Amino acid sequence: MNLDQYLPVLLFILVGSLVGIGPLVLGYILGPNRPDEAKNSPYECGFEAFEDARMKFDVRYYLVAILFILFDLELAFLLPWAVALGDVGLAGFVAVLIFLAVLVVGFAYEWKKGALDWE
Repeated sequence: MNLDQYLPVLLFILVGSLVGIGPLVLGYILGPNRPDEAKNSPYECGFEAFEDARMKFDVRYYLVAILFILFDLELAFLLPWAVALGDVGLAGFVAVLIFLAVLVVGFAYEWKKGALDWE
């Protein structure tokens, strides 16, 4: 069996491991390690924990997250379409109109649920 064919793969694994593990090891060896009570204490967003971590979130939190995903995906799909606008023709234009109609329905749902009302 000829092992010369596996040399590039083994070299790739070795270099990848060094690039991935090397900085971690260097940071552990060379980095400062001065723990104290404040650094080792549990915290949540800079404040001491005062309630159960499993408390329920308000549904508006999830609606805002859906709204973010809605507009993020809209941009991710519309940008390539805008770049290739000349090549897609009428069929591509109609497909984007259908896509935007679906997004408008999602936006109307968010608006109706009150995700855009900030208190």
